[in-house]
Amino acid sequence: MAFQIESVVENQIAKLTLHGELDSLSARVFQTEIEKIANQSIDSLVLDMENLNFMSSAGLRVLIYSKQKIGPKLSIYIVKPQELIVDTLVKTGLQHSVTIVDQYPV
Repeated sequence: MAFQIESVVENQIAKLTLHGELDSLSARVFQTEIEKIANQSIDSLVLDMENLNFMSSAGLRVLIYSKQKIGPKLSIYIVKPQELIVDTLVKTGLQHSVTIVDQYPV
């Protein structure tokens, strides 16, 4: 399945729903979406990953980029990630920079 992303920004919360596979090519689409919302005043980034089947290191870089671009006070919530994605987050230590939840709001 090709990568797709939907975004909504309300009340300083950006909600992005990711579908498909997030690889080096689709990471550009993800980064472009982050750049769009970075111009707005947000304090939480909610990433619904229930239907994201794969995330490469390029996707991880965009997560890190999000913190750098939007600011250190940004809270990132990852909603319902697949087990493979959780393993990737844990192996890279990135799980300490995000909050993994079953639903948002928590």
